[in-house]
Amino acid sequence: MANPRCVMGIDAAWTLTQPSGVALVAGQHRQWRLVAVAASYQRFLALADSSLQPETRPLGSRPDVAALLAAAERLSNCSLDLVAVDMPLARSQIEGRRSSDNAVSRAYGGRSAGTHSPSSTRPGLVSNAFTKEFSIAGFPLLTSDISCPGLIEVYPHPALIELTSAPKRLPYKISRAGKYWKGLPLAQRRINLCSEWEKIVTALNEEIDGVAAAFPAIEPSTSGALLKAYEDMLDAVVCAWVGICAIEGRAMPFGDNDSAIWIPKPLTATASGEASGSRE
Repeated sequence: MANPRCVMGIDAAWTLTQPSGVALVAGQHRQWRLVAVAASYQRFLALADSSLQPETRPLGSRPDVAALLAAAERLSNCSLDLVAVDMPLARSQIEGRRSSDNAVSRAYGGRSAGTHSPSSTRPGLVSNAFTKEFSIAGFPLLTSDISCPGLIEVYPHPALIELTSAPKRLPYKISRAGKYWKGLPLAQRRINLCSEWEKIVTALNEEIDGVAAAFPAIEPSTSGALLKAYEDMLDAVVCAWVGICAIEGRAMPFGDNDSAIWIPKPLTATASGEASGSRE
């Protein structure tokens, strides 16, 4: 039997002041399991090292790439193959919108899943260091073909559209709940949000064993900070799922040689062996 593959998903904050969700999955041949998930880098490291005390609440920090890779190997008992990150990444300095942003926005903008515009400061400074440090550690940025180990950029909104066969972007971001359900009281918006999360968890659990167990239904009355941590961890698992799809040939890069955003092919197209998407 072949050795299991291992993928890390990171919902990376664009600044160092906000926490980043981290998920780790392992498996092969479309049989994958969730190994670990945490709401910050420090909490992820604490899962692999009992001497570290997890934060009382998730905090932002600079990623310690060497420590993250070591923790992933310790938790999964296998070498890490791919890191899938929700943050603009490029081989060159990021100064503004990239061809990858434009390609995704053309393909998914009509479904309310176009990309945000990056800049030289947000997340340019964080992104440039992130790409460089992972490359030094042996995980170069991949923009056309998947060769392991490697680093890829992903984007949860179009990924979730393909995972759930949704007509447009899912309303699951806590910061936008007031825009999703204008006029509804806070309590009802929270109920609607938690319902969306349950749907996402159910869909992810079909692809990765253990997701439902790691994400029990959360009470709408839970504090905003804990709800945000739940969302960040969920996004990290989505990133890991896109990494799985990339390894298995079920995802496509949108962009060019400098930067590319990997998005899963529609599940119907995957089943029939057809491709979907485009590259510039």
